[in-house]
Amino acid sequence: MTYSRFEELPVWQEAIHLVDEVYNMTESKGWPGSRSLRDQLERAALSVSNNIAEGFERGTTNELLAFLYIARGSAGEVRSMLCFIERREGFAYFKSQISDLKSIAESCSRQLRAWADHLQNSDIKGQRHLNEKTKRQYNSRKGAMDFESELMNRLPNSHPMRKGKE
Repeated sequence: MTYSRFEELPVWQEAIHLVDEVYNMTESKGWPGSRSLRDQLERAALSVSNNIAEGFERGTTNELLAFLYIARGSAGEVRSMLCFIERREGFAYFKSQISDLKSIAESCSRQLRAWADHLQNSDIKGQRHLNEKTKRQYNSRKGAMDFESELMNRLPNSHPMRKGKE
């Protein structure tokens, strides 16, 4: 699927969910943590979605990749702080929220890693490098690969052309 806006990206939506839930926890009446811990946790959580958005708006795959790795690092930072606060005495009331937040941050990390892996294996250098010729070449190669895959799927398993292709 092709996305034209970062707001459509499932990983950005998950990252926004993460920051929403972090703010819900840190702005609650019984937040026992220091102001600096709260601020750092909120900044790290917001950094995940912001870096996804900034990378998406950049013009090259390499720039996007760099921002995806920064976003993934921020998701790790959120998880690290959550691990720290769940060990603190005053946070027992937040145990369930902390667990949920860690799961959301891990989901962001997994999605970011999968997207980065996909981009690293792509032969498109980014939208800044796309012109009509490169689009045609890419679509032609993709169409040929899709056709070959469809053809192979229609051949019986015993067909000689399927040998070695599985």
